[in-house]
Amino acid sequence: MEEARLKTGIWVKAMLRQAGQKGNPGMVLHHGDDDAGGVLVVLLGRGGQMSVLARTRTPDGRQAWFRATGDAAVDQASVDAYVTRQMERDPDLWVLEFETPDLTPPFEAKLI
Repeated sequence: MEEARLKTGIWVKAMLRQAGQKGNPGMVLHHGDDDAGGVLVVLLGRGGQMSVLARTRTPDGRQAWFRATGDAAVDQASVDAYVTRQMERDPDLWVLEFETPDLTPPFEAKLI
């Protein structure tokens, strides 16, 4: 059964608030389509470690995330290159950034 979908702009506001309440500040790096834009999340860890999560859907329609830059932490140049490529393909894309010491999402997220 497919879960109800929030407009992306509302979802983004909720995730920024949820993460902030947990002590993981976040910000919007690129404002995408308010209704149905895709989402990338840049995670900033300790010592300059970084990772990018991309939002997707499972076969049954549920929201899920995958580590778009791979399982290992990457540097700023790798993150910038990945985000730039994705934004060239999808100008409606949202890009969020969160501080999280261990590169885990600071919001409820199923990683696949």
